[in-house]
Amino acid sequence: MLRMEVAESGSSTGSGVVAAEAAAPPAPSEAAMAVYERVARMASGNAVVVFSASGCCMCHVVKRLLLGLGVGPTVYELDQLGGGGGAGGREIQAALAQLLPPGQPAVPVVFVGGRLLGGVEKVMACHINGTLVPLLKQAGALWL
Repeated sequence: MLRMEVAESGSSTGSGVVAAEAAAPPAPSEAAMAVYERVARMASGNAVVVFSASGCCMCHVVKRLLLGLGVGPTVYELDQLGGGGGAGGREIQAALAQLLPPGQPAVPVVFVGGRLLGGVEKVMACHINGTLVPLLKQAGALWL
C-alpha cells in the first residue's frame, strides 16, 4: 500500500510529495475476533439488546425509555459479566467501543434486530424524531 506524504520544503524532490511504503493495518487477533463474534451472537439473540453498566445513569435512562415504550430488552450488565472461559465484560466493552463513533461513551450500546443502533445519543435522537418505534416494530419488539 502506498501512502502520500508532504516532503519538507528543503527536499531535493522538487514536487513536495513523496511516496512512502506503508504497512497494512494490523489484522485483528484471533482473540479479538472471538470477542466480536460473541458480541454478534449476543446482539442477535433477541429483538432488542442493551449492553450496559449497572451504575451508569445513561444506561438507566435508555433501559427506562425502552421499558416505557413496552419493550423488554435483553440487558447485559458488562460490569457483572465474568470471563468464564470467554470474553469478559471489559473485553466486550472494548469491542463495543470500536463499533461506536469516536468520543462516544462505551455504554450503553443498543442493538435492534441484531443491528447496531448506537449509544444513548442515537437512541434519544431516534425517539425524538419518531423513528425509534418503527425500528422496534420492524424488529418484532413491539406489536402495537
